[in-house]
Amino acid sequence: MVVEHADRKVASHAAHWVRPPFALPELEFLLTCTRCGDCIDACPHRVVFPLSARRGTKFAGTPALDLLNMGCHLCEDWPCVKSCGVGALKLPDVEEDEQPATPTLARASVDTDECLPYKGPECGACAGSCPVPGALTWDRQKPRINPEVCVGCGLCREACILEPKAIQIESLYKEVADADHGVHESATRRSGDSRGGVTGN
Repeated sequence: MVVEHADRKVASHAAHWVRPPFALPELEFLLTCTRCGDCIDACPHRVVFPLSARRGTKFAGTPALDLLNMGCHLCEDWPCVKSCGVGALKLPDVEEDEQPATPTLARASVDTDECLPYKGPECGACAGSCPVPGALTWDRQKPRINPEVCVGCGLCREACILEPKAIQIESLYKEVADADHGVHESATRRSGDSRGGVTGN
């Protein structure tokens, strides 16, 4: 029960960032990662960065992907993963002649209120940006993201020419945070606390 509570608590915090490919589940990741920075140095596209101290001492210095500003290139040889000597980032076991399946990093979606083709003008800036077949499709020149196929690499967001971007990226842990937020909101309403629920860290 204690482990389950700790796991859910760190997962709720993890809604604020996206871990590098093949990261262990958040609690196990935090217990394993040594904050050595090897995966950060290994990324050829400088997408991996260390979380700042303002995220809290448990999370400071641990690696995350800067998917709000650039995309993960899903490197064929996974240099960030192979640089991790302690297994916080760990390739799954596969047959010698097989490649591991591409991991899902985050959830991406098109913000139809911002995306230009949904408002009339043609764009197509993100066309050709997606490395995953079938993840980014087009319907009457309007981009659509298939959540069953998309791995959340963020390359379509990087290609977007708008500010704010018309592609949204969310952590895989966001649903946990939203559920906990709802529980806290319900509890504060019952207690008469008008300050609302939890806040970001």
